[in-house]
Amino acid sequence: MEFGPIWRASLRNKTGALLVVLQVAFTLALIVNAVAIAGRQAQQMSQPIGVDEPNSFVLRSAAIVTEFNGRATSEEDLRQLRGLPGVVAAVQMNSIPGSGGGMGMGLKTTPEEGVEEVGTSVYMVDEFGLEALGVELIAGENFAPADVSLREGNDARWPNRTILSKTLAEALFPGDASLGLGKTVYIEGTQAMTVIGIVERLQAPWAFWQFAGHSILVPWRQAVDETSYFVRTEPGRRDALMPEAEALLAGREPDRIIQNMATMEQVRENATDGNRALVNILAFTVIVLVAITTLGVAGLTSFNVTRRYKQIGTRRALGASKGAILRYFLAENLLFTLIGVVLGALFAVAVNFLLVVAFAVPRFSWVWMPVSMAVLVAISLLAVLFPAIRAGQVPPAVATRTV
Repeated sequence: MEFGPIWRASLRNKTGALLVVLQVAFTLALIVNAVAIAGRQAQQMSQPIGVDEPNSFVLRSAAIVTEFNGRATSEEDLRQLRGLPGVVAAVQMNSIPGSGGGMGMGLKTTPEEGVEEVGTSVYMVDEFGLEALGVELIAGENFAPADVSLREGNDARWPNRTILSKTLAEALFPGDASLGLGKTVYIEGTQAMTVIGIVERLQAPWAFWQFAGHSILVPWRQAVDETSYFVRTEPGRRDALMPEAEALLAGREPDRIIQNMATMEQVRENATDGNRALVNILAFTVIVLVAITTLGVAGLTSFNVTRRYKQIGTRRALGASKGAILRYFLAENLLFTLIGVVLGALFAVAVNFLLVVAFAVPRFSWVWMPVSMAVLVAISLLAVLFPAIRAGQVPPAVATRTV
């Protein structure tokens, strides 16, 4: 099929061709960016956070009186939780991985001013923290009981020992095979902490943070009136132990309430509800755009077939086969669609650039471009197939009598 005659013929009726080109171009630009954003959001939501999620749950203790001994209460709570049959370990924490709320700080490898800090989340735990979380210690050692100190109020003195996530260690000590084990990091500018351990993975509370893989564990107990407990159970016993643990703590201390008990899966779902809604909206938008483009291309082709009845009939009378008519309309659609996807690729890059600058949206992966282009070309050809087949069925005698 020669594209030259098709192109010259289209110049006599630019409106239809232009509509197809623009429709395909704008659809591609929006689809590429929508799919890229939705894909990244879905990937971040499903990323493992490093803890033993299937066998863990959390609950929160909150005082309801002014005079409340948070330190003594939390110590007794932990003693009783750890004593429950089926509980592997329990720990008091300032925030929960993947929960959407917590503490963020900056670390650097020198106390000198002007050195850029690396962002990290901070988890306060005791010597049972690693066992309770179920994280994998790949180098170094755990906190000893003597390392753990009490943090009261907004204590500005940080412990002198810390455990890093592997991702954070790689960011602080690039190219260091030991991942900084035994070296010193500085928090709040000048306070030194020795790295005594590295865990394989421990995500921050914020799934969509640029430093989501950066976390540190510090050996701190908290003397607070509201606190969270992270409980890890033996495999298969979590669901049965959750109401038991809640009833145990609720019945032990009348001056507080136990609230927000949830499995780790529920914690992550609650923290990402808004993002999950965004993914669904983007997916629906993509489906609607594809449907509109398909209907638009099919409608324009049907209109062209009706408008060209006499032309089609003349070609059929001169010996053109049904297949030749079909190929003509498919080739015509392919030509305009290819122009549209090329323009759409340029629009997609421009839209992504604006999103990166205005909203700090990550650049899309280039793999989405050829995939989206191929899908749109295929959909466009399918959309034109039925009208093209109908064009091939035009009887020469009837068509030539049509004014």
